[in-house]
Formats: sequence, structure tokens, C-alpha cells
Amino acid sequence: MAGLGLAKKIGLSTLGLMTGGAAGLAYTLEESVKADLSIHAPKLPWSHKGHLDSLDHDSIRRGYQVYKQVCSACHSMRYLAYRNMVDICMTETEAKNEAADIQVLDGPNEQGEMFERPGKLSDYFPKPYPNDAAAAAANNGAIPPDLSYIALARHGGEDYIFHLLTSYCDPPAGIELRDGQHFNPYFIGGAIGMAPPLYNEVIEYEDGTPATLTQLAKDVCTFLTWAGSPEHDERKKIGVKTMILLGGMFGIAAYVKRHKWSVLKSRKLMFTPKSYD
Repeated sequence: MAGLGLAKKIGLSTLGLMTGGAAGLAYTLEESVKADLSIHAPKLPWSHKGHLDSLDHDSIRRGYQVYKQVCSACHSMRYLAYRNMVDICMTETEAKNEAADIQVLDGPNEQGEMFERPGKLSDYFPKPYPNDAAAAAANNGAIPPDLSYIALARHGGEDYIFHLLTSYCDPPAGIELRDGQHFNPYFIGGAIGMAPPLYNEVIEYEDGTPATLTQLAKDVCTFLTWAGSPEHDERKKIGVKTMILLGGMFGIAAYVKRHKWSVLKSRKLMFTPKSYD
């Protein structure tokens, strides 16, 4: 009986090892043949990544120009209004003039009719399509994502967006794309419906900055980073003020501990029994 029990244990152990080995081999083979063509976007040395660094507001202004002249043809920014850009990348007058260039459907008026009027600071960026169905119909069934929070919604943030915009290339051997698709190694699956939106000198910057592909991508990424976190600079200012305040409070607490509380804590209390002689 003892021998049978030992043999049974050895058999079960062997079976377990074989099962685990087979599962590990199957997983390895699956990973080796998986058609996952996307790669992780490496980190870039953005000027606003430091704890005390703010966003480049000149780059934000240029990035808005890229969005307006290139990206806005397909992508909306429905959560961003013209007033948000005042004192960020434009003066109030410039933002008002920028808003006045669009026509906004408003109403009804006294006659109960809808009408169009020039935009105001309180108006949000116009949408390129009236609804999602129209957007899908114009883009081979794919709805272009809203860019208001795209820098926060994608893993890798602005690093991912930059590499996506600058890494279009020919597909590797064995990869076939459907009509209207393009190959980008940073997009999941590799096949992306958006054509390369940026190339050298696609627009001309107002400030004369050379509009190279990398410069265009860098500026629009900075603009999208600000759009997703408009409190970015203010948050860091508050952080610095908080650290200064806490540092001062720590100094006061250390002084009280050393010269006040330590004296009280180290006192020795003696109780002398009363004599009744």
C-alpha cells in the first residue's frame, strides 16, 4: 500500500509537470505567431515634463494653428471654447476675432426661426460633421475621435501621438491593407484609416518657424496636452507654493519640538510621600 501510494504521487507529479510544460509551450507559440504589430512609444524629452517646467505657450499657439488648418477637417474638440485660449496663446481680442470667423446656429429668434450668427468667446470649437453617422460615412465607416482629451485617453500620451503622426511607412512583407488603410507601427494592429495628416510645409506658421514634420507634430502634441490639462501650469505653481508652505511649517514644528516640547517631555516628576510623624 505504501508503494502504491508513492507511485501514485509520482504519477500525479509527472502529470502536473507535463501539463504545465504543455501550457507554457502553447503560450510561447501563441505569442510568437501573434499578429500584434503595434509597438510601445518611447518617451521623449518634452520641455514641460519637469516638476518645475511649464508648457511652451508659443508652441501651443502654433499647435492650434496646426489643428485649425489640418486636424479640424476631421476631428472635433467639442469641450474646448475660444475663451479657454485667452491669456494662454492669444489675447482676448485675438480670441474674439478667431471666434468671429465661424458661424454658429442659434435661436430661435422672435419669429421662432433658427439663425446663424458670428461666433463669440463662449462658443465651442465647431464640429466638422453634424453627427457620428455623417462622420462614419465620410471616413469609410470609422469615426474620427474627438481630440479634447486625446492626450489623456491614449496610453503614452503625447509620446504616442507624436510617434503616430511621424511614423507612417510601407507595410512589412506579408501584411495586406484594405483600400483606404495605411500602415503605422504605433497604431494597434498596424492598419489605420487616417492618411498621413502632416508633412513638411503642409502649413506656414505665422511666426516664421520652419514647418517641418517633427515641428508640426511637436506643436500639435503640446496643444493637445494643454487641451487635456488646461490647469497644467497652475497645478505646478500651486505645488511649488504648497512645498514652500510645508517647508516653513516643518521648520516651525522642528523648533517647537526641540526647544519647547522636548523640555516638557524630558521633565522628571518626583513624588515625596508625606510623613505623618
